[in-house]
Amino acid sequence: FDSLPPAHYKETMSTILVWIQQSETKLSMPQVAVAEYEIMEQRLTELKALQSSLQEQQKGLNYLSTTVEDMSRKAPAEVSQRYRSEIEVTLGRWKKLSAQLVDHCQKLEELMTKLQRFQNDTKTLKKWMAEVDVFLKEEWPALGDSEALEKQLEQC
Repeated sequence: FDSLPPAHYKETMSTILVWIQQSETKLSMPQVAVAEYEIMEQRLTELKALQSSLQEQQKGLNYLSTTVEDMSRKAPAEVSQRYRSEIEVTLGRWKKLSAQLVDHCQKLEELMTKLQRFQNDTKTLKKWMAEVDVFLKEEWPALGDSEALEKQLEQC
């Protein structure tokens, strides 16, 4: 019985696997093109919460790794290999999930910056277009008024 993992190991493994599965599902949701900054902020908040949760789960993963290491010294080779394989698969999924999470956050932050810049540029352009519209609707000076014509030419 010394070579078998404690009950806490199985509970922790189960918890971590469920958490990884749920997180993978959240990250696999198709990314849609969003033109609303608030929705992007909300998604970034969700991803940051997932990153925090990942850090909270790290303790359980560390426990699993050390337990497998301890067991491998006491257990027969085939039992030891089974648990090593199990933890390696779990660690692989964990690392992939962690990398995806970082990647999603970075991409979303970049897109948010671009969207913000685009919205600012659009606002500036609309203001300029409104000013040009006012200018174009102004009354044209009389043909004999060369000073007014020169002034309007400069504005153009």
